[in-house]
Amino acid sequence: MSSSSPVRVLHVIDSFDLGGAQTALRHLIQATDRTRFAPEVAAMHGRGVFYEDFRALGVPVHSLSPRRWLPLYVPALAALILQRRPRIVHCHLFGSNWIAKPLAALLGVQVRISHDQCNDALRYESRAARWLDTMTNRLSTHVCAVSRSTRDFLLTQEGLPPDRVSVVFNGVDLERFDPQRATVTRDAAHPLIAGVGRLHPQKDFSLFLEVAARLAQRNPAIRFVIAGDGPEAAALRQKAAALGLTDRVRFAGHVADMREIYASADALLLTSRYEGTPLTLLEAMAMRVPVIASRLDGIAEVLTDGGDGFLVAHGDVKGFAERVATLLGDPALRARMAEAARQKVEAAFSASAMAAAVEAIYARCLSDL
Repeated sequence: MSSSSPVRVLHVIDSFDLGGAQTALRHLIQATDRTRFAPEVAAMHGRGVFYEDFRALGVPVHSLSPRRWLPLYVPALAALILQRRPRIVHCHLFGSNWIAKPLAALLGVQVRISHDQCNDALRYESRAARWLDTMTNRLSTHVCAVSRSTRDFLLTQEGLPPDRVSVVFNGVDLERFDPQRATVTRDAAHPLIAGVGRLHPQKDFSLFLEVAARLAQRNPAIRFVIAGDGPEAAALRQKAAALGLTDRVRFAGHVADMREIYASADALLLTSRYEGTPLTLLEAMAMRVPVIASRLDGIAEVLTDGGDGFLVAHGDVKGFAERVATLLGDPALRARMAEAARQKVEAAFSASAMAAAVEAIYARCLSDL
């Protein structure tokens, strides 16, 4: 790899909408060594909430089509690649992996990286999706899997060679998510349980509300906040009302600065159906917020049950409620778990560690050319 000028890297992602993959990419670009690599980012369609966030990082930002079902992104991406001539195209999420990666291969891009964010249910439920994912992954120079279980899926279900798939855990900006920088504090009289993420069936905020209803029966002072937006927003508000939680649950919508949510929360309740390595988990841990989460493969690779958080079988409303109540009733346990969580993130899940791992993959792939 030449040291005369930084290697141009084009990151391609499905959209700039709210999502963990977008957050992870923002952390990755922010931590990238600009003396070695020159990143820019393109979304297949739209200008969502992350468009300005990426521009603020001081990198070129492109939206390839105004809408998802208007496939202008195909000729626009081809033109962008031919104009910018990146040596590396790094694809994030299904759309970019299935469309941008084959196009990059066709146009002669030397290194094509896939970033696999989780064991998405789509690949289990749809044979066509799994076949398409398998075929396009064979065009990958290398695949970054955000958890060991995701890597195992790619090896066992898609048949990728082990030497072409590496585990690269998501990472969080430890300076930004530092509880010492928080400007708000917790209200001891009204414990607050937070739910953070896109309001999508994957995150199962319906289950979150069922747990909230059970906790509200036991503790009249407890409050809840859901930070995020998505297709289930209206249905979740209706369910909260039906459960008698209208005055207990605040729907905050998209929150630009999540640090205030974490700083005011006594615990994070993560009720997802499936995950990779969720950024909200790492952000909460960095902010010393204890986490009660679904016992899912990717989450269980980060969180130690009873050590730096609690793991509960997905769907176990009683189990989730009991773990939350245990934390709220034991300040010493809450403090111990919070400190252990912060130490773990500092040791293994920083944005700088993620960027260093990705850059090592870039360098290895370039040296193999």
